[in-house]
Amino acid sequence: MASHRALTCALVACLAAGVAACGSSTSSSGAVQAWNVDDPYLPPPDPTGAKRTATTESATPAAATKDALPEAPAVAGGAPTDAQVQADLEQAYGGKGGANLDQAALGAGGLAIVPDTAPRKLVALMHAANDVARKPYVYGGGHGRNAGEIWADSAYDCSGSVSYALAAAGYLKGPETSGTLMSFGKPGPGKWVTIYANAGHAFMVVAGLRFDTSGRQVTGTRWQDAKARSYAGFTVRHPVDL
Repeated sequence: MASHRALTCALVACLAAGVAACGSSTSSSGAVQAWNVDDPYLPPPDPTGAKRTATTESATPAAATKDALPEAPAVAGGAPTDAQVQADLEQAYGGKGGANLDQAALGAGGLAIVPDTAPRKLVALMHAANDVARKPYVYGGGHGRNAGEIWADSAYDCSGSVSYALAAAGYLKGPETSGTLMSFGKPGPGKWVTIYANAGHAFMVVAGLRFDTSGRQVTGTRWQDAKARSYAGFTVRHPVDL
């Protein structure tokens, strides 16, 4: 019994020494004291577990976003720069920076390029003018068809081609002669279309381009630069809303 009591006392002394080594400090007097730790004492988080949790949480919204908002297709070459847009406008319409967007352009094939700002009637008129722009000139061509129709012919004279384009936009119900076009619409120039007519000839200027049979004899198309020839000696008229 005495030996058992001595063994127990030895074990207690050994444990006390272990506690002093791992979780306590020893005072100068040799007495065992607990560490002075502010209450409450919380152990630091496990960095491995925190990293795993953060990765899992951040992955979930990304996956959901990917399903809800599909990626936009890539645009070849990216969006055009301001300089590229300006150059395109200058090439299409002329003028510094494409300032005059109402100006039609003349394509390489001799047909007019309708400006983006053109109203609906002007678009119809210019498309019809393109239909006959390169057709041959024949005196009386484009006349003599039934009223109420947009007439077609294999060749057109000056007033016949102008009448064809005006009829496509709804301004005429039948072909007019150059003499009768002298009283067409309203007097003076129009914003988009101006008719020039006298007793022997008629032509028009449309969105800055001259549509004239006499020009076709030189260039192969009725469309030409508006400054090509004189305007003297003609009555000036225009459609009521163009």
